[in-house]
Amino acid sequence: MSRAEETSAPRSGAPIDGILLGALLALTALGAVMVYSASAIPASQSARLGHDEFYYLKRQLLAASVGVGLLVLALRLGARRISALAYPLLGLTFFTLLLVPVLGKTAGGAQRWIPLGPLQFQPAEAAKVALVLYLARSLARKQEKVRIFSIGLLPHLIVTGALVALCLWQSDMGTGVILFLVLFAMLFAAGARVSYLLGAGLLALPVAWHLVKSTPYRYERVMAFLDPERYRYGPGFQLWESLLGTAHGGWLGQGLGQGKGKLFYLPAAHTDFIAAVIAEEAGLLGILLLVSLYAVVVWRGVRAALNASEPFGCYAALGVTSLVGAQALVNLAVVFGLLPTKGLTLPFVSYGGSSLMTLLGAAGVLLAVSAERGGFLRRAPSAVMVRTGGERSRAGEDVRLDTGAEGTTP
Repeated sequence: MSRAEETSAPRSGAPIDGILLGALLALTALGAVMVYSASAIPASQSARLGHDEFYYLKRQLLAASVGVGLLVLALRLGARRISALAYPLLGLTFFTLLLVPVLGKTAGGAQRWIPLGPLQFQPAEAAKVALVLYLARSLARKQEKVRIFSIGLLPHLIVTGALVALCLWQSDMGTGVILFLVLFAMLFAAGARVSYLLGAGLLALPVAWHLVKSTPYRYERVMAFLDPERYRYGPGFQLWESLLGTAHGGWLGQGLGQGKGKLFYLPAAHTDFIAAVIAEEAGLLGILLLVSLYAVVVWRGVRAALNASEPFGCYAALGVTSLVGAQALVNLAVVFGLLPTKGLTLPFVSYGGSSLMTLLGAAGVLLAVSAERGGFLRRAPSAVMVRTGGERSRAGEDVRLDTGAEGTTP
């Protein structure tokens, strides 16, 4: 094996990133604690439905167990085998999304869940991970052709648009926003033309505004975002209570279990707005710890992408990292009044079996890539074009000489 091949080949048996694994498990454990704190009293008030104070915690732990199983499975499969499953998983995701109007369960005015025994499966959550794997596989195959509009942008935009349309059919605009953010992040990282991405983004803005303006509850959320105090007894009630709880938390918080917002003041306290409960009970210190854990995940995820030995692993790691980072950023911005209210979970922390299971499965892909050592992105850092000295080839070709760090010569 040549020296260059040794540099690019993945190192077998390399350990996974322990820091990344620790941050992911810490977020999951923090989520379990805060789900119990936010839901214990509301759950105990539903005794007539057969619930007890541990109702939501038990379901969250069950989902976490399944998710850890998916994480271990992804680790055992490895990035190469997962790459072969990318297209079948995308097709399965489309199929389950189409099943929702037929078999789906309605909750909160939206039909998004398919009952699976003790758990409710939300295909839109799986769509996020399926899109990441599809894009990683497609971009890995196209590589330098990604700058061509008809090859690099258009097919990926069509697939993502189809997923977004199915999510909008289920009144889930938040997932659609995340899907487009992941698409643009991965295409940018793969080298797509910035002009194409900017053009697609500008064309999407009037469509997004039409979707907001034509749907009364979405438009009311925007108005409440612009003036929370004015709409605090109407569409801005959730945001206003979130801001109140955050303000009451102060530096160190009211203490675990001592928050007042979750006592039927703050709707969805254990799901979309769980960060407000953390802010009230653990204060600014707790929020800083939460943000630090997400920062570690993003840091180690980018590091795994840089060290990936193959293009699929590189793009998959970037995609999963972008997914977790973007969703956490949007959720926290909503909770603290920086964006209009959207129905998005806080990754690994909010109550929600589908979100937790699929994200832990995606984390398994990220951890599998973190065990690789090869540096796909550093394999050929630069190249120069030189003429062959003293003679010309028949077609007048140039010879490409590698000037990488290894100093290899032809």
